Amino acid sequence: MQKIVTLVALSMLMAGCVSNSKVSVNSDQLQHHRFVLESVNGKPFPASKNPPELSFGEKMTVSGKMCNQFSGEGKLSDGELKVKEMAMTRMMCADPQLNELDNTISTMLRKGAQVDLTANQLTLATAEQTLTYKLSDLVQ
Repeated sequence: MQKIVTLVALSMLMAGCVSNSKVSVNSDQLQHHRFVLESVNGKPFPASKNPPELSFGEKMTVSGKMCNQFSGEGKLSDGELKVKEMAMTRMMCADPQLNELDNTISTMLRKGAQVDLTANQLTLATAEQTLTYKLSDLVQ
C-alpha cells in the first residue's frame, strides 16, 4: 500500500513539472520568409511552375498569390493571424481550384487562422480549412 501511495505522489509531482502552456508563433519567426503551398485539407497540391505562395515582410505585411495576388498588414495574437484589410487583384483563372483558393485564403486571413510553424512547415488552419506550406526561401 505504501508503494502505491509513493507512486501516486511521484506521479502527481511529475505532472506538476509538465508545462501545458501553448507555444505561439511570433512575427520574428515569419518575417522575411516565403512559403509555397504544399497541401490543402491534407491533400497534396500539384507542383507547378508558379505555385501559390505566402510571404511575410516588415510590420507583419502578408502577401502572396493563389490565382490572384493579395497583400495586407497582419496581426499575430495568441497563435492566430488576421489580416482585416486585404487588397486582392480580381481576375478569373482557368484553374477552378485556384479560384476557390482565392476565396479560401481571403476568408481565412480576414476571419483569423491558427498558425503553426514546425521546422520548415507553416500551417494555417480554421475549423473548415487547412493550408500547409513549406519554406521556400528568404524574402529581402
